[in-house]
Amino acid sequence: MLTLTPTAVEVVRSLTSDDGVPEGTGLRIANQDGRLALALVPQPDDADRVISGEGARLFLDDSAAAYLDDKILDAAVDDQGNPTFTLATQQPPTATM
Repeated sequence: MLTLTPTAVEVVRSLTSDDGVPEGTGLRIANQDGRLALALVPQPDDADRVISGEGARLFLDDSAAAYLDDKILDAAVDDQGNPTFTLATQQPPTATM
């Protein structure tokens, strides 16, 4: 399942709680022509997988959910206040003996 870093949670929460943004808005990640597209939307599509926690809401379409299943989403905000998101692959746990 997609994991968010604490910074990503804060950035998503900030984006979805700005003035004028409707209650329940989330960040939707969808596959568009083989690329991931991000958009703020007031509600998920019927088939979207909803991930929420700590005030951050993400809506993933089926294709994006499958691709992001083993990923970690991180975020940063530049000096002008523009967010950027990056993905990393989760490391499988190592066995100990």
